[in-house]
Amino acid sequence: MKERIFITRSKEEVNLEEFVRSYFKAAKCGDIEIQKTPIMTRIVLHTTTPGLIIGMGGERIKNATELLRSKFKIENPQIDVQKIEDQYLDAKVMAKSLASQVEGGMNYKRLANLTMEKIMRSGAIGCELILSGKLSGERSRRERFTQGYLKKCGEPSLTMVRRGFAVANPKLGNIGVLVKIMVERPVPMHTKLNASMKAAHEQAEKAQEKAAEIQKEAVEIKETAQEAGE
Repeated sequence: MKERIFITRSKEEVNLEEFVRSYFKAAKCGDIEIQKTPIMTRIVLHTTTPGLIIGMGGERIKNATELLRSKFKIENPQIDVQKIEDQYLDAKVMAKSLASQVEGGMNYKRLANLTMEKIMRSGAIGCELILSGKLSGERSRRERFTQGYLKKCGEPSLTMVRRGFAVANPKLGNIGVLVKIMVERPVPMHTKLNASMKAAHEQAEKAQEKAAEIQKEAVEIKETAQEAGE
């Protein structure tokens, strides 16, 4: 029974995110966060073009809020717009940008190499671009472009690698565009162990100091009691 509730909520969030992305299609949207509280439903939009989302005097946000209230039965929706500082480090924005340029008929190899250069110049440690579909003929195939260092498995691949996917619709057929960007370098295991050992040592020292203080207070109380008895 609980599983059905979680599945229903997940479906609602996916539909809500798809609606927001389609409504603000002209803007370059990155991550979309949906935060539900008892008071309101807060939707955080990360974008490189806040003006296209806000509109003249906040008109577009007001219209979107009314649609969310009527279509999804959300009582108090709030849309918060956050500006992306560097679009070349946002995987979702880069995937959408690359897909739109592929639709325009530009050479995908040249676009992929140019996109990787821009990503690496912005400070990324590594990136990977995967294009799959009818790239230059009737047969579908998959092209992969990589540069730098990129984790493929384990926890760092889930927490440190940003992923973005978009679909291009050229004349020959759909082309899937997957972008992976790694910004942070993973901390070596021996460094983590040293840090944890250092923290444990500091905690042990604090515990010893506290125990010494308690013992000292106990001795002082005992001596005061003996003096009072004499």
